[in-house]
Amino acid sequence: MKYKVGFLGGGNIAKAIIGGFINSGLYKTEHIIASARSEKTIRELQSRFGIAATLDNALIVQQSEIVIIAVKPYMIDAVITPLRTLFTDNHIVISVAAGVSTQTLKQYFDDPVKLYRVMPNTPAQVGAGMSVIFTDVSEDEPSCQTVKKLFESVGLVEVLNESLVHACIAVQGSSPAYMFMMLEAMGDAGVKLGLPRDKAYLMAAQTMLGSAQMLLETKMHPGALKDMVTSPGGTTIEAVAKLEESGFRHGVIKAMVACADVSETMSKK
Repeated sequence: MKYKVGFLGGGNIAKAIIGGFINSGLYKTEHIIASARSEKTIRELQSRFGIAATLDNALIVQQSEIVIIAVKPYMIDAVITPLRTLFTDNHIVISVAAGVSTQTLKQYFDDPVKLYRVMPNTPAQVGAGMSVIFTDVSEDEPSCQTVKKLFESVGLVEVLNESLVHACIAVQGSSPAYMFMMLEAMGDAGVKLGLPRDKAYLMAAQTMLGSAQMLLETKMHPGALKDMVTSPGGTTIEAVAKLEESGFRHGVIKAMVACADVSETMSKK
């Protein structure tokens, strides 16, 4: 086998992971290959990352030790069925296809294939991803350790039971979109108050990053960290009161529950 890792699909999530693998130093560009449906995407992958790219899905399986399935969920059958006989017990197969359960994936492979479902998120591209591995295999299993090592190179990793997948989609998979919406709103507020937009985004983004890092490192309750900033009769409590008046926390909870509900509905189709 020529390549360490091959991607079936070259869309946004594949690009995020590829970028993360390369930026972390885990793999050199010559260790990675990806397939795509169009010459345009192939040229983009080659130009952006310097990796090998092809229209031939079979080549990915035949020449890669680890195969990452990164196609749209509706494409799984069309892409994987013709490749079924090419997979061997030497392959580690990782699916990052949203909404496709391990049980569904298993029907496309023979038993010896080491199959994992992983949910990364787009910050993997800058080494700050949050990935969840769904498996019943022991974390001590060498293939599971390999999968963990892959995704630890682009951020933090948790191994969970697949019954929690819909909650994870709401909290981790879709949540970068919520963060970007808040950052955009903070930037707009900064501009309204007279700041240059680029400075407003910089201050908002660094503050969000630092706040998250503070929570991870101190392991304090987020409410306690909020209270550290909130002085009696001060500016922060006024802002907090307005957020509560607008139903901020209720809105976040309601949105994330709706996200999980849609995920569950989609998984049953």
